[in-house]
Amino acid sequence: MKKIIIVHSNLEIGGAESSLIGLLQSIDYSRYEVDLLLLEKKGELLKFVPSQVNIIENKQYSNLVLPIKKIIKSGNFTIAFARLKGKLKATYEHKIKKYNDLCYITKQYSYRNSMKFLDKYEKKYDLGISFIDPHYILTEKINCNIKLGWIHTDFSRIDVNKKIDFEMWDKCDYIVSVSEACKNGFDKKYPNLKEKSIVIENLLSKDFILEQSEVIDVSNEIQKGQKDSVNLLSIGRFSYAKNFDNIPQICRNILEKGLDVKWYIIGYGGDEELIKSKIEEFGMQNNVILLGKKENPYPYIKACDIYVQPSRYEGKSVAVREAQILNKPVVITNFETSKSQLTDGFDGVIVPIDNKGCAEGICNLIKDKKIQHKLIENTKITDYTNKQELEKIYALLEG
Repeated sequence: MKKIIIVHSNLEIGGAESSLIGLLQSIDYSRYEVDLLLLEKKGELLKFVPSQVNIIENKQYSNLVLPIKKIIKSGNFTIAFARLKGKLKATYEHKIKKYNDLCYITKQYSYRNSMKFLDKYEKKYDLGISFIDPHYILTEKINCNIKLGWIHTDFSRIDVNKKIDFEMWDKCDYIVSVSEACKNGFDKKYPNLKEKSIVIENLLSKDFILEQSEVIDVSNEIQKGQKDSVNLLSIGRFSYAKNFDNIPQICRNILEKGLDVKWYIIGYGGDEELIKSKIEEFGMQNNVILLGKKENPYPYIKACDIYVQPSRYEGKSVAVREAQILNKPVVITNFETSKSQLTDGFDGVIVPIDNKGCAEGICNLIKDKKIQHKLIENTKITDYTNKQELEKIYALLEG
């Protein structure tokens, strides 16, 4: 039986994590033995990992994600110093060299500095998958024949230290993007890695999503209003990429056009205070509602009228796919990779990314019941699970 190891941070709620669950629930365990190495064995999605999967938590590797103060208290001064050095370097380059993704480069430098203080895994694997960057654990600490590093974002929007970044990606045998547009963005940035670059789209379990959408009643949180009232929903981390800080202004623009909407947001993250301040600034306390972090977002998707992803950029939004599986009309903004997400006018609508244009696009969909019906019906005849993508992984293993 061939052996696979998958490396990830944790199983808290997120798009990459939902996709990972979809992958784990699709693997043929009569043919493959799977270890899941988590930096922290925690998260709401842990309970959805199939019983055949062997979950590994390495306390030494956990030091890569624990607060630095906690690492110092535990006496792991070498890794604490390595991470602090990486954090200071990232902060400096973010300010001086204008690298625009501070989170990405902080993790990259911190992990890179820490590797020499971590033990290697002795077990031999046929295939290793690092499901979220940076990929140093897979490339430097795990013994496997084939190494896959995953990309979940649009690299054309990320400005980082290309030399160090190239070195990391080059140690992977294959670089996996979740969409063709995502791959193109990476290939343009790193043309010398193009031969290693492939596409494996997010795998999702339709049965799992439908089943989970029935588990709880959320009518006390997403309430049906008057006949013409419309409930919008967005899901994602509270970060720059998701653009949730502009929702209050977009929502006010919709209200000013005479439509009655409530816009619910599920998620958590560093931009929470910014979003709250924007809600107050535009007087949207009664119309933009933060629902916080939800262990099971599917009943909320089922309860909404229209799902909206107003992102500045995306790799490929898992939440959009989940909304389509639940047969919701979907609106996304015209970010760089939007056309790989849906077919405009067939199973969703692409609207301008500026606040005014976005509001107008949402208003047009709300008013046009015929288009809404068309979008819903087309999601019913479309397969969004991408189960065939698993064959690409099998082909790499068996080839």
